[in-house]
Amino acid sequence: MPEKKNDLSQKNQWEHSVAETLKRFPEREETFTTSSDIEVKRLYESENYPDDVSYPGQYPYTRGIQPTMYRSRFWTMRQYAGFGSAKETNKRFRYLLNQGQTGLSVAFDLPTQIGYDSDDSMSEGEVGKVGVAIDTLTDMETLLDQIPLDKVSTSMTINAPASVLLCMYIAVGEKQGVPLEELTGTIQNDILKEYIARGTYIFPPKPSMRLITNIFEFCQENVPKFNTISISGYHIREAGANAVQEAAFTIANGMAYVDAAIEAGLKVDSFAPRLAFFFNAHNNFFEEIAKFRAARRIWAKIMKEHYHATDPKSWKLRFHTQTGGSTLTAQQPDNNIVRVTLQALAAVMGGTQSLHTNSRDEALSLPTEDSARIALRTQQIIAHESGVADTIDPLGGSYYVEALTDEMEQKIKEYLDHIKDIGGAVQAVEEGYMQREIHQNAYEIQKRIEKEEEIIVGLNKFQLNEEVNPDLLKVDEKLEKSQVECLQDIRDFRDQDVVDKILAELKENAKDSEINLIPTILNAVKAYASVGEICNVLREEFGEYTGI
Repeated sequence: MPEKKNDLSQKNQWEHSVAETLKRFPEREETFTTSSDIEVKRLYESENYPDDVSYPGQYPYTRGIQPTMYRSRFWTMRQYAGFGSAKETNKRFRYLLNQGQTGLSVAFDLPTQIGYDSDDSMSEGEVGKVGVAIDTLTDMETLLDQIPLDKVSTSMTINAPASVLLCMYIAVGEKQGVPLEELTGTIQNDILKEYIARGTYIFPPKPSMRLITNIFEFCQENVPKFNTISISGYHIREAGANAVQEAAFTIANGMAYVDAAIEAGLKVDSFAPRLAFFFNAHNNFFEEIAKFRAARRIWAKIMKEHYHATDPKSWKLRFHTQTGGSTLTAQQPDNNIVRVTLQALAAVMGGTQSLHTNSRDEALSLPTEDSARIALRTQQIIAHESGVADTIDPLGGSYYVEALTDEMEQKIKEYLDHIKDIGGAVQAVEEGYMQREIHQNAYEIQKRIEKEEEIIVGLNKFQLNEEVNPDLLKVDEKLEKSQVECLQDIRDFRDQDVVDKILAELKENAKDSEINLIPTILNAVKAYASVGEICNVLREEFGEYTGI
């Protein structure tokens, strides 16, 4: 057990940090009270708390990465959205912003995610189906029409072609007159979890890691407020991992990215403050809270003690949370509203920096406008009506939560030690270790459900004889033809000689591992080269990953 803390200097330091924070972010209210007029303190503490619990905003950040947490400002309410055309998705974005959403999150269609244009034979039948179709800068301009990029931060769930979509975003910002240093947002850019769990990879690991470190370097110098990677446990969990595996494999992947950046010559404190994480929230309320607290603590210690980062910003695990899509059922879909509420509440109690709440119909289709609004309202009700954001880390000091946090930390460390023995995350991926662990856990979960050892309400117990499904969103089948025609118009409009010259330059630069490819990709994007054209040039040089 950690030693008890007797030194008041930590508290004095925290109080000083609170005062400094409040100069920038005044509290939402001068005083916080319950409905019975009982004053709610900023922080509840005990002399018996162990050192590892710490104060919020202090290493190792068990109680949160900010000194005042939600007392000063809420988490970013960032609803994931994207379907059909850029025009349709822009309409949904603007609707959600008008309804109180505070950040954008872009879902791309499958062809875009794996670097194919809408007119490629590989794209047939998939254009605009699971996200928005983006072929050229024109589509990105339409997607972000009337959305001020100096005021709205944008998260993009894009991995293998992340460099291309980031360059499109930068180009739109330039067209809006927003200085690069003022652009804010996140690209997922996490290729290792694609090999492990999701499958939207293009290139083999080595050139993929090169592109990622190229992005780190370029953004450090040019787009300093942009989060250059969102190291994702979400999809690992969706593939069947448990909470410990999700956290462990995500942190191991994070270490691999840090190692790659250092090997590329970057100083840890130059890029680590812009690393971000992306976690899942499932139904076991207290386990999820403990997972978030343990992950924060482990990452802080790794960055400080293993990588010797000296900037406290490098120690902080900043994370976005999405509620668990795989927990939602097609049966009795309104039950999903309850599941999502529990999961969102766990994320907030665990100290998330931003949050997406899934919609009730996501086990059946893309969310309708009504379903997306209910999902957003769930966050707003938690923020404004529940009182859970009125004090920092409300469950801190709970016997159960603190013990569970300690046990989660230990089990996560055991996985990390084993992955280290294998040779690190990249080697573990190439050997299929993480994939096997996830598949085995998913198999065990399914067996428990089938035996009714684990109850899923409406699925294996409390069923209805007749299911009534809500109205579902359907993507217009004519979209694909329209998108292909638009792409052809762009090819007719642009200066093809310029495009050919830049793509030839990109091909040459790709042969030299010392050259940062982002400036050339940015030039290609500005010349209206397409996602598929850029990715095909890199395919020719890097090859394609075909799995283990």
